[in-house]
Amino acid sequence: MQTTLDTYRDTTRLEARYKKLVEKAYNFKQTNSTLSDLAAFKAMKLLERINRIKFGY
Repeated sequence: MQTTLDTYRDTTRLEARYKKLVEKAYNFKQTNSTLSDLAAFKAMKLLERINRIKFGY
């Protein structure tokens, strides 16, 4: 089992990646809807992973 500090580091790193993907999805929204959808999908999957780590399910 991970310690609290390891969990914090993991979630912080993943949250930074999540924010970048959401920004990327937003930026591609007007120019390339396919890339926007792909980035949004990856962000949703990453958010699910973050929640699993934080809440332990």
